[in-house]
Amino acid sequence: MSRRLELARQRYSSGGWPAVGDLLAAPFAPPAMRPRAGFSYSKWISSYDTLNAANRSAIRRHIAAMPRRPLISVVVPAYQTPARILRETIESVRGQVYPHWELCIADDASPSSHVTDILREQAALDSRICWIRRETNGGIAEATNSALALATGEFVALLDHDDLLAERALYEIAAELERHPGTDLLFSDEDKIDEVGRRSEPYFKPEYSYDLLLGQNLINHLAVYRRALLERVGGLDPSLDGSQDYDLALRAIEVIDPSRIRHIPFVLYHWRQESGGGSFSQRRLEACLRNARMAVRRHLDRMGHSAAKVSEAPLARIWNRVAWPVPDPAPLVTVIVPTRDRAALLRSCMDGLLRQTAYPALEIIVVDNGSVEDDALALLDTLERDERVRILRIDGEFNYSALNNVAARQARGDILLLLNNDIEVIADDWLNELVSLAVRCDIGAVGAKLLYGSGKIQHAGVRLGAGSFDGGPGIAGHIGLFRSATDPGYFGHLGLTRDVGAVTGACLAIRRDVYEAVGGLDDTRLKVAFNDVDLCMKVRQHGLRVVWTPNAVLYHLESASRPSDDRPDTRDRFRRECRFMQASWRGELLNDPFYSPNFDNTADDFALAWPPRQRASWEPWRKPN
Repeated sequence: MSRRLELARQRYSSGGWPAVGDLLAAPFAPPAMRPRAGFSYSKWISSYDTLNAANRSAIRRHIAAMPRRPLISVVVPAYQTPARILRETIESVRGQVYPHWELCIADDASPSSHVTDILREQAALDSRICWIRRETNGGIAEATNSALALATGEFVALLDHDDLLAERALYEIAAELERHPGTDLLFSDEDKIDEVGRRSEPYFKPEYSYDLLLGQNLINHLAVYRRALLERVGGLDPSLDGSQDYDLALRAIEVIDPSRIRHIPFVLYHWRQESGGGSFSQRRLEACLRNARMAVRRHLDRMGHSAAKVSEAPLARIWNRVAWPVPDPAPLVTVIVPTRDRAALLRSCMDGLLRQTAYPALEIIVVDNGSVEDDALALLDTLERDERVRILRIDGEFNYSALNNVAARQARGDILLLLNNDIEVIADDWLNELVSLAVRCDIGAVGAKLLYGSGKIQHAGVRLGAGSFDGGPGIAGHIGLFRSATDPGYFGHLGLTRDVGAVTGACLAIRRDVYEAVGGLDDTRLKVAFNDVDLCMKVRQHGLRVVWTPNAVLYHLESASRPSDDRPDTRDRFRRECRFMQASWRGELLNDPFYSPNFDNTADDFALAWPPRQRASWEPWRKPN
């Protein structure tokens, strides 16, 4: 929190309260990204994010070949901006490789005359620059709306008065619009820049994730809107200064289809940091936090979700948690627990379900796959006396997919919960959280935050294609592995509900109708490994989202009751399952939408990729899909 407060002080010092803008609604800076030895972000920039003369020539050829070259209006609210900084911001627009822009600036009644003098001077130098001086200071939202009134472009890019656009920023916007001409809202990656031009702390974002947006202002920066969309939603709301951009994004996504929102995985925006800084009011900080949550609250109310509750995220108060309601009456959940012997594991798991879980509507199907040990058989007999428990006995080889599929066909619940027998309950509200998400019509599968017995993270979602196999992409890997349970992660990704490529079947909630619609688990080709990843891929292919939540936390003892895939008698089966996943989902494994191509998928989480797993837009330029 201290770093965010310092940044706020810097903004306040250089431009007053309106200049703080969206600072406090944006996510925290990340911990170090654990780069490979000898590598750094500055070297990465030099290698992969610096244009040379050949790049610029290729970009200009691409622009000349574009069938449409939309005019992009860059809108800037300015207030008491230091002269050097204002000139650098304007120069970052004038230096764009893409020439089809206009710069619209509103001076929000700055008391110093240098702001007006610079704007008048710059407009005389470049006819694409237009400006207005407001008679009274109205705040960042009012000033932005005044600048927006000058705009004539088909698209509008929002730029703060002290930040910088990357040289290729508007070109990348135009290139993405060429590929996806129906786009209404675009956002890019961003980083920080200091007073001498040093860049740091890149936020390499995932694709658009609605639940992540509720947790943090994912859209900023760079945010680009179709101007007609801004007119439709009525511009920025002055009552939410400090979180006005957050509120704008939330109102915009209410009226467009998610397919019309595009993420550009390049750093196109440099968020300025200045050294030093002055005093900053804690009262103002609290007001901004309230405005951020008020923006989310109003959005949920407009969308008919008044029962959802907005609060600070448990791991950091700057972020938001939305707690969704469980329907009344609560839908019946069928918990499917495959098991074989290992009575101590099953006893702990069942005790958590039957005695430590607050959810009121449970049936439990324990699928016994050939237990022979006396204590296990005695436990099964005891469990069967509970009216909430049924024992389904299926002998033969261990086939995780088949065990779950047979149980699912006998389930009475509207929600299925696939649960390993080595799961232990920590807090009684875990299932309420999973059900509250699983019942939402746009969500197909939900996963939980799983911890090792040591308290370290075992699962915070799955990244697709992690590692490698037989010279091709790997299949999957757990995000957050061995991180502290209290670690918020890279820009909050271990502390916020968000979309993921897949979640583990060790604890996976899914509506029964969805499970049936996608054919359940593949019990012929994926008997043991990756059936959960395959299920999640089918769910996403079905048009539904896969979501992970940090607010359902359990212990997982990592498949303690089944044989290891490294044993000789299982290794061949495991390799066949890997090859099947590669053949079936190669494109998805190579391009997880929720794990940036700027990260190395063969390394630890969020380590820089050398080179990135994507080609530049201009070499060669890509045709629209």
